[in-house]
Amino acid sequence: MPAIRLAVFDVDGTLIDSQHNIVAAMAAAFDAHGLAAADAAAVRRIIGLSLVEAIAALLPMADAALHHAIAGSYKEAFFDLRQRPGHDEPLFPGALTALATLEEAGWLLAIATGKSQRGVRATIERHDLHGRFLSVQTADENPGKPHPGMLLSAMAALGAMPAATMMIGDTSYDMLMARNAGTAAVGVSWGYHRPEELLMAGAAGVIDGYDTLAPLLDGILRERACVRVPS
Repeated sequence: MPAIRLAVFDVDGTLIDSQHNIVAAMAAAFDAHGLAAADAAAVRRIIGLSLVEAIAALLPMADAALHHAIAGSYKEAFFDLRQRPGHDEPLFPGALTALATLEEAGWLLAIATGKSQRGVRATIERHDLHGRFLSVQTADENPGKPHPGMLLSAMAALGAMPAATMMIGDTSYDMLMARNAGTAAVGVSWGYHRPEELLMAGAAGVIDGYDTLAPLLDGILRERACVRVPS
């Protein structure tokens, strides 16, 4: 029986372009507590971490109570942005085709993201991704990246082994999570960490477009010699 092949996707910066909304919501959250907005580049750097950890990275001198309070304000601000008529978080070019290609080739698909379950549900609804992802792992029920918990939970839920599991993400947190879980990882060049950072963190390769994802995943599996890849 062929091994289960599992492709696990990050969301923000990998599947969808949401940085403008994340930066805006963080600025609103800081303002709600009388703080100057964090530098936009600094906010983009921490996308991918769980929310409280991200805020702690932006405000290392603040206490945990303030980190959690700002996290609550961020959720309120993002929810408000999501309800506005002009709200837009487009899928990156080629994402839908790549997901369909992997499914047709027999891959199982999952999500591992620092977003909340509510945020993932909104993304799935907005882009009509119902039924695409057989496991959705978030920071609501797992430790944040780069802890391997999300990947371990996805593999356990779907019966996949680390040797046949691939993490696809845009930050070093994704790559380190994969390394910690014993899986391979592929980076995308259009996200929030530079390609060289992804490679240093353990990426087996970095793609510049979704059209090259499926063949790269198959090539990595062949190199790992863990499954027979259908021709």
